[in-house]
Amino acid sequence: MRTVLVTGPGGAGRTTVAAATAQAAARGGARALLLSADPLDALLGRPVGPAPTAIADGFWAAGIDSGEHFRTELLGLQERLATGLDLLGARPLADEEITELPGSGQFALLHALRRAAEGDWDVVVVDLPPLREALAVLALPEQLRRYLRRLVPKERQAARALRPLMAQLAGIPMPAHWLYEAAARWDEGLAAVQTLIEAPGTTVRLVAEPGPAAAEALRSARTGLGLFGLRADTLVPNRVLPGDDTGPWLATLVAQQRKCLEEWYEEYGADGAVREAAHLGRDPRGPDDLARLGVAPPAEPAPGALPGAAEWTVEDRLSEEKLLVWHVPLPGAVKSDLGLVRRDDELLLTVGAFRRIVPLPSALRRCTVTGAGLTDGVLRVRFAPDPALWPRTP
Repeated sequence: MRTVLVTGPGGAGRTTVAAATAQAAARGGARALLLSADPLDALLGRPVGPAPTAIADGFWAAGIDSGEHFRTELLGLQERLATGLDLLGARPLADEEITELPGSGQFALLHALRRAAEGDWDVVVVDLPPLREALAVLALPEQLRRYLRRLVPKERQAARALRPLMAQLAGIPMPAHWLYEAAARWDEGLAAVQTLIEAPGTTVRLVAEPGPAAAEALRSARTGLGLFGLRADTLVPNRVLPGDDTGPWLATLVAQQRKCLEEWYEEYGADGAVREAAHLGRDPRGPDDLARLGVAPPAEPAPGALPGAAEWTVEDRLSEEKLLVWHVPLPGAVKSDLGLVRRDDELLLTVGAFRRIVPLPSALRRCTVTGAGLTDGVLRVRFAPDPALWPRTP
């Protein structure tokens, strides 16, 4: 399955480009599904609910209802804990009195991604929130799984039968069986979404309206995508004004867009990675308007199509320098924004507003960090084998 994650600065037209991308894929013969938390009825010309709705041949769309997802999850949790809540004298919450809490939209989006991965789709196009929030959502499965491993270790479940005895001996309550079951259920769901996000067929499509503010946001996005190991397949400059027959009052805007586009083509334009979407002079409405935008269908991922597409790799320099070097692509990063800490078997990496904690590859766990350097958008972390841990050669 091909998954295209569409994001960009706020107000750039992400939903419109996501819809046009899904429609273009369907017209190319794919079974395409569009997922969005934004209203789609006016854009697609027909009502769209949480279940996939047929828009055209091969093209379906589904809305993400974060309020309904929150109520369903909370009521399900309440039902599973009914016995304990009854003992405490708790009054159960009714469906109509539950109001979703901030942040519930992120979990609804992850749930929708998991359900889409289980469907029979060739292409799934996901309309993500603006850049900063989108990166936070995509990083959530990895972060939450790390928390679960630390707080509810799987190896402790082996002592499940001994918990009543241990509770009596220690004089303190031990974790109940439902806690481990809930943790396992959460981990399974998060793992499925993480697998989808990290799959070779998953890429990011960036949408931006040409201009100085968007250029700065894209530079930050490149760094964030590199940090989280995500790949961008296309940059879509949206609402591009026509360059001919413009009146005097439009000339300044056209010139500003053209200057920005020249810079983007120079920076991102390898292998057709920049694909403009035209300004229609109005908000697009219906499949015909979506087709007029000229948005390209998702192509197969091509490594190097945009800066930041390289994978994290470990370079073996043991024979020459007695070092292993971990290459971390961080396009657009500057040295003053970098923070690097080794903690046990993990690397805590901060780049500006973004932060990621990643487990070290097995070989690097037996090494010590000797230094790091940022050159040409790649962070190179140097590791020297620890004599006490490194296998000795005869």
